[in-house]
Amino acid sequence: MANHLYQGDLPDGLSFGSMVAVDSETMGLDPHRDRLCLIQLSAGDGDCHLVQFAQGAYQAPNLTTLLTDPAVTKLFHYARFDVAMIKRYLNVDCAPIYCTKIASKLVRTYTDRHGLKDLCRELLGVDLSKQQQSSDWGAADLSPQQLDYAANDVLHLHRLHAVLQDMLAREGRSHLAQACFDFLPSRAELDLGGWSTMDIFSH
Repeated sequence: MANHLYQGDLPDGLSFGSMVAVDSETMGLDPHRDRLCLIQLSAGDGDCHLVQFAQGAYQAPNLTTLLTDPAVTKLFHYARFDVAMIKRYLNVDCAPIYCTKIASKLVRTYTDRHGLKDLCRELLGVDLSKQQQSSDWGAADLSPQQLDYAANDVLHLHRLHAVLQDMLAREGRSHLAQACFDFLPSRAELDLGGWSTMDIFSH
């Protein structure tokens, strides 16, 4: 495994194939208050490419081209938050999208544990460390421990995708998952617009 850290954007000519795993690190969980600090990406080959953003500097043409490429599926865990942060700070709509957390909730109905750590442990036999989850992602110099933590959030998503795809097909819920994935950009827009805690489908 190798981590590649870039400042402000991806380099020219970098390819991720037809599916790229994506995650973000932020200063907190409120997209209106807490800024985007880092986006990490992996093609599922064991390498992680990390784009670090200075405060207020979110012009990243190569990254935004990738995130909006219709030929490349963007693979997230809890896409709702990451897609909203990307929309808020990079001003792009990610598509198409696959979310392992949604897939898990649709097929792992025997549990209420759908965190990335839980999925990796049960489905892949991998035990992730979450020690750096709450740390200063806005620091100018990120520690090797922070970079390894961030990388682990994307390095296993391709394998999780393969397992969850089989489970969705087995349970006859692939079409339902796809409908949820297609709705995610609108869900993110609702969150950013002030409907994050309201169930608009309720009576």
